[in-house]
Amino acid sequence: MRKARAAFLFASRRLIIQAAMRTKSRTLIAIFWIGLVAGTLDIADNLIFNAFRGITPPMVFRFIASGLIGADAARSYGLTSIALGGAIHFFIALFWTIVFYLLSRKLDFLIRRPVLGGLLYGAFVYLFMNFVIVPLSRVPPRPAAATLPARINAVLAILLFIGLTISLLTRRYLSRPSGSH
Repeated sequence: MRKARAAFLFASRRLIIQAAMRTKSRTLIAIFWIGLVAGTLDIADNLIFNAFRGITPPMVFRFIASGLIGADAARSYGLTSIALGGAIHFFIALFWTIVFYLLSRKLDFLIRRPVLGGLLYGAFVYLFMNFVIVPLSRVPPRPAAATLPARINAVLAILLFIGLTISLLTRRYLSRPSGSH
């Protein structure tokens, strides 16, 4: 009887662990895809908006890479710096997706009110990136102040394509079952 009970407990524990691992796997995959979607929407906006200003995609990706390696290195590394810029961009989108997911586990408001929560989160991301991360990076200073259309586009892109997209997709694919806390 004791051996049967021990075997049952062992098998039960094993099933619970396997179920938890499957859930974590699904969560990580969903976070990856949400970050990929948000990052793709954001960079698509950036590339399209800048195309109208005569700024090419390689220039955009080199600029992103310059935050890590500096402007001179970004210009001289060719395709490597373009790929690095793309990787950095998607890493940042994934990072903000993970942060939102973790916050949404603690702040139910983000899942209950995804539009408002996403827009507020996007505003936070915009402010943090522009007033903390970019000044600490190696991005070269702009020769002139950003134009009003550029600033409006930058704000709207982060609000809609990062904040709102991450919020809505997190609610859709990763929200807690009703009744759980």
